[in-house]
Amino acid sequence: MNFKELRPRVENILAEKISIEARLTGICELLKEHVSYYDWVGFYFKNGDKEELKLKAFAGEPTDHTIIPFGKGICGQVAVSNKNFVVPDVKAQNNYIACSIYVKAEIVIPLFVNGENIGQIDIDSHTPDPFTEEDEQFLEFVNARVAEIL
Repeated sequence: MNFKELRPRVENILAEKISIEARLTGICELLKEHVSYYDWVGFYFKNGDKEELKLKAFAGEPTDHTIIPFGKGICGQVAVSNKNFVVPDVKAQNNYIACSIYVKAEIVIPLFVNGENIGQIDIDSHTPDPFTEEDEQFLEFVNARVAEIL
């Protein structure tokens, strides 16, 4: 399924009358199931007033990394930089938190509400260098729609 076909499905999930966490999990499951190289999909959010991220919803193998300090790993760096981070080869990153030996690449897109970076969508892939500008644009769309329900 291509990104154009996934857009209305994302919007349908977000329009459901269920909890925000259930909708976020639904988005994660949809993306993991329909994008062949999305092997783990999760949403991290700022943990209250703490300088850390907390995992709120995901699809894929469970992770020990439910709390990530700002600045640590790819997600922690995005929490500080407020910029998309595409990592074609995680082994080339010296500030990478290994979640699985199978992860080869990662993409993290910040999620903004009223101009503030409150979280991010994080995708791990077992495929080397799979992410394109189209992935970035699609995930920015997902985050913009998620921001509308927060």
